[in-house]
Amino acid sequence: MHRALIRGLGLGEGALPETETVETLTEVAAQISVTERRAMKAERETADRLIAHFLADRIGATFQGRISGVTRAGLFVKLSDTGADGLIPIRTLGTEYFNYDETRHALVGSRSGAMHRLGDVVDVRLVEAAPVAGALRFELLSEGSTAPRGRRRPGANDTMRAQAKTHPGRSPRKKDRKPGKAKPGKSKKGKSWKP
Repeated sequence: MHRALIRGLGLGEGALPETETVETLTEVAAQISVTERRAMKAERETADRLIAHFLADRIGATFQGRISGVTRAGLFVKLSDTGADGLIPIRTLGTEYFNYDETRHALVGSRSGAMHRLGDVVDVRLVEAAPVAGALRFELLSEGSTAPRGRRRPGANDTMRAQAKTHPGRSPRKKDRKPGKAKPGKSKKGKSWKP
């Protein structure tokens, strides 16, 4: 960048050679980006392997962490003291079925409404450490918070509820007609007829 500015402004020595074009610089920049991403990935994988190796002799230990990711596969937890990341598989969360709620970034129990959300502080037990893969698997020890039940959406049922309040003891779905009589203008099969 600096060398290009020196060349563009004609500031003297240290400028970008005249043979360099925008196309060649674009290609070099793309190669540098790919190399940098590869290096960052290798750094993360190395750190994960070292942490898994460090924790391998602490199987069964309990830790406090924070839910750092919620997916259909389960919960990802980052431990507070070591910064290690691990997975709590969804199948180990309990006996009930957990639904993935993308809008709330949470897993919600279908029966109990227990909810595990992104950012929740949780207690976990280390179940498995695989140093070669750099993977940790946890078991959740904390209870989930109770999910607030969804609000009713206003609609046709509101009108029926209002009618039921004004006419107690009467079903709001039934019309003021006598049993067995069809509505004027319609037969029982829905076809029009004239008396």
